[in-house]
Amino acid sequence: MSKERDEIFDEIREILEKNEDAQKGYDKAAKNADSPQLANYFREKSTKRRGFNERLRSEIRGAYSDFDQDGSFGGSIHRAWMDVKSLFSADNDESMLEESITGDKAAIDEYDDVLEYENLPMGLRTLLQQQRDEIQRDIAENDSLESIR
Repeated sequence: MSKERDEIFDEIREILEKNEDAQKGYDKAAKNADSPQLANYFREKSTKRRGFNERLRSEIRGAYSDFDQDGSFGGSIHRAWMDVKSLFSADNDESMLEESITGDKAAIDEYDDVLEYENLPMGLRTLLQQQRDEIQRDIAENDSLESIR
């Protein structure tokens, strides 16, 4: 396997792992939110991230038959998505929302890193771009509790 392909695989594994963290984090945030609207928002985000990974895994299997999802990361791991423990030690809805937005901004950076590779299969590139754009829209639309209420 080429060095670039190893790097792509590592980046994709990071996205899958962060999406899983996000899914679990949003699920837990929904349970901890005081506001019913915010709880619903977090549940929807959890479901969305689960769907992201389902579609991403399917696309990866089609594009790379030799992709090992459980393989080790070749590069350094800089897990920038929200630390799940810190998110849920937050003492209020606004803090949880702020942490989730911070995590989403970090996720966009991860997607951007993968999208820089020129040799990505078109279907995978399109899916990654769609997911990245959806996260960006969520940030733009829901940057405060007032926008969710």
